[in-house]
Amino acid sequence: MGNANCLFCGCIDQASIGVVEKWGRFQRLAQPGLQFFNPIGGEILAGILSTRISSLDVKIETKTKDNVFVQIHCSIQYRVIKENADDAFYELQNPKDQIQAYVFDVVRAHIPKMNLDEVFEQKNEVAQAVSEELEKVMGAYGYSIEHILMVDIVPDPSVRRAMNEINAAQRLQLASVYKGEAEKILQVKRAEADAEAKYLGGVGVARQRQAITDGLRENILNFSHKVEGTSAKEVMDLIMITQYFDTIKDLGNSSKNTTVFIPHGPGHVRDIGDQIRNGLMEASSAQIPHE
Repeated sequence: MGNANCLFCGCIDQASIGVVEKWGRFQRLAQPGLQFFNPIGGEILAGILSTRISSLDVKIETKTKDNVFVQIHCSIQYRVIKENADDAFYELQNPKDQIQAYVFDVVRAHIPKMNLDEVFEQKNEVAQAVSEELEKVMGAYGYSIEHILMVDIVPDPSVRRAMNEINAAQRLQLASVYKGEAEKILQVKRAEADAEAKYLGGVGVARQRQAITDGLRENILNFSHKVEGTSAKEVMDLIMITQYFDTIKDLGNSSKNTTVFIPHGPGHVRDIGDQIRNGLMEASSAQIPHE
């Protein structure tokens, strides 16, 4: 009972672990929860370590292979290994300084071997190298490296300005190329559309003329059969005269047409059928559009 009255109790948080000493030497690790210590027997709680993940931000300035000064921003996440908490408690007085020193050493060993572009492209490889080195070293001290992030790579301000100017020039050059290609495609499409329109217009004119020819032939045959004693030439002359007067009528009704081809000459040198044929041939050859 007397010994029980000399016990000292303490509570250790869930995300922590206690280090218990007896007569100044490490005795045991105290797990989270209510713990009892015997001060009379020289047992004390020497310290408590958090087992939560801690974060350390490190900024390293170094030079690349192509002589560009850069600032590397790293974020290291680490925690105490519960089973080796005594090593973490006794071996390192300031773990953050130790981690930072190793990060400096690894980064400055890798970055000078790479050009600036390679630093941006291979930042994950650099982070992996830092992680492997820290795991090997800090593991002996009771610390686990959970994750390492290369948060940012910041070149010298003059280099950043030069890079921005190069990127802007490249983008302008690329935009000019795209614009030229677009104009080229547009011109080709316009030419193709124009050719297609002319082709379709020619097909339409040909079909129109074919329809006129077929209609004239049918009219001549019907008229010749119904009116005895008429020749094909007489019927054709009659149709042409009718067409002539219809054309004159249409031209008079249209305000947009201002040119009319009419045969002229002194006297009546030909019959009206020949004059109409000549006039139609002249109009067909002229093909002058009027708006």
